[in-house]
Amino acid sequence: MSTPTRRLTVAQALVQFLSVQYTERDGVRHRLIAGTWGIFGHGNVAGLGQALLEAGEDTMPFHQGRNEQAMVHAAVGYARQLDRLSAQAVTTSIGPGATNLVTGAALATINRLPVLLLPGDYFATRAADPLLQQLEHPVEADLSVNDTLRPVSRYFDRVMRPEALIPAALNAMRVLADPVETGAVTLALPQDVQAEAHDWPEEFFADRVWHVRRPAPDLAELAEAVEVIRSAGRPLIVAGGGIHHSRAEEALKALVDATGIPVASTQAGKGSLRYDHPADLGGIGHTGTAVSDDIARAADLIIGVGTRYTDFTTASNTLFQNPAVRFVNLNITAFDAHKLAARTLVADAKSGLEALTSSLEGHRVDPAYEAEYRAGKDSWERVVDTAFTAPDENAVPTQTQLLGALDSVVGDDDVVINAAGSLPGDLHKLWRARSPRQYHLEYGYSCMGYEIPAGIGVQQAAPDTPVWSLVGDGTYLMMPTEIVTAVQEGLPVNLVLIQNHGYASIGGLSESVGGERFGTAYRYRAADGTFSGAPLPVDLAANAASLGMDVLRPKTVRELREALATARASDRPTCVYVETDIATPTAPPAEAWWDVPVAETASRASAVQARQEYDRQVVDRRRHL
Repeated sequence: MSTPTRRLTVAQALVQFLSVQYTERDGVRHRLIAGTWGIFGHGNVAGLGQALLEAGEDTMPFHQGRNEQAMVHAAVGYARQLDRLSAQAVTTSIGPGATNLVTGAALATINRLPVLLLPGDYFATRAADPLLQQLEHPVEADLSVNDTLRPVSRYFDRVMRPEALIPAALNAMRVLADPVETGAVTLALPQDVQAEAHDWPEEFFADRVWHVRRPAPDLAELAEAVEVIRSAGRPLIVAGGGIHHSRAEEALKALVDATGIPVASTQAGKGSLRYDHPADLGGIGHTGTAVSDDIARAADLIIGVGTRYTDFTTASNTLFQNPAVRFVNLNITAFDAHKLAARTLVADAKSGLEALTSSLEGHRVDPAYEAEYRAGKDSWERVVDTAFTAPDENAVPTQTQLLGALDSVVGDDDVVINAAGSLPGDLHKLWRARSPRQYHLEYGYSCMGYEIPAGIGVQQAAPDTPVWSLVGDGTYLMMPTEIVTAVQEGLPVNLVLIQNHGYASIGGLSESVGGERFGTAYRYRAADGTFSGAPLPVDLAANAASLGMDVLRPKTVRELREALATARASDRPTCVYVETDIATPTAPPAEAWWDVPVAETASRASAVQARQEYDRQVVDRRRHL
């Protein structure tokens, strides 16, 4: 008996295949590839472009982007909002369209977030060689610019023949749906192969469900972890992004309520507990709260849940100072579970937390320890109140007062997005996260330009949710292009655009390491050749308006609060443009160190002094073995 087949081009077959892929977790099914972003050129217009047109919106929704990197950011924002259970594809032409994907792919893979990349590639037949935009290599003829995507992809394949699509597509879905392996997945598609017809087996187009596992902890590992936790006098949970990906927030709360163990959060993990839970200590590490970092320094046990332990979290390995400190790491990825020479609990975050709660029945930390961290939390809340409150409502707002105004306007389910600049530090220390998805910080790659396209992706994933993309002038100038997409799609993303005339975050860092803010201000050149003249007369608000946004220009704290409320109520993309007071510092100082090496020899006094401070701090760095 012959197997039924369907004659389609490779591109048509891929689109049909993607339209019937699903994930399933806890009995709930989600479409795995919910739509495709694209910018067309000669490398994909006649292949994937024609296939998407022929398939139609019901089969594969299409989203038109303006920048290839931004399309990946939008897809990543979408996937994060939906806990990695649904993703989007991105198609580009060959050449610069493909290489523009690299930054977005790195961001996705570093943050363990799924996105499918479908760049065009050179002719498999070499019928046209070299063709437009082809990179020629004298000794590696099979090399293309798409190979730049290999190190930043969790899976990479180049489909050189039609029949090779079947294993490549199946492997791509396997990786995208696997919480251990997920990240950017690249299928490079030669433009002649995209248009080539083939007889495909019908079963290739049958609905396929990829079960997202919740592996339970190994019983021996669980018993060891429980023994260590019961013996600890000052345990601290470090909540990472894995808690959100697993939807383990309620499981974390149950463990904390039962045991009294406090929780400090990474950038990705903030919101794992609601901010007003008595055991939520806020952010940890270089941008953490005073109470989190004080408790971390004296902790004798760190319980990491779904965290990668970046240098910001560990204060460059200077934070955990108790000589007897031990680590237990609950992580679905063994690679991360083994960090800091920890006792491992390789499991899904929700399954692992539930198992710990059951096994720790009757155990609770000492009441004096609870009283200590609760008093520290109360003290820090007063710091937040001071930073958020403007003594004069008619004054120009500082950046932290801007956050206070936003805090007074947002609802519990609003989503606040940021990635780079000075805002991540202020947000990590000060923001009062009221729900698991409200705090959306991309700090694995801290990529300038992420915020606006990510806001679009989040808005697509949660259409009735107010979304706020917070950007400084430096980030805005990197990538404002997707404002046009938000306008075109009628997505009411709110853009809070902060003008401080330069790279404020790096300017501050430069000053602290002896760089004297060199090259960080957006100003005219002065007579001495430095950028220290008058601020540039760049009107970013006018630019946003020219791209189709409604724009509000509040001048005072009171006007700012009113403008934010107006933006939230609007059904159109709206920009709130704010010139902040940069002369009045209101952000609390860093509570822990960050290792940025300083010049060992220098003639300028600023660098010499910075090196002396570096030498003083670096002695606290330790390896946890």
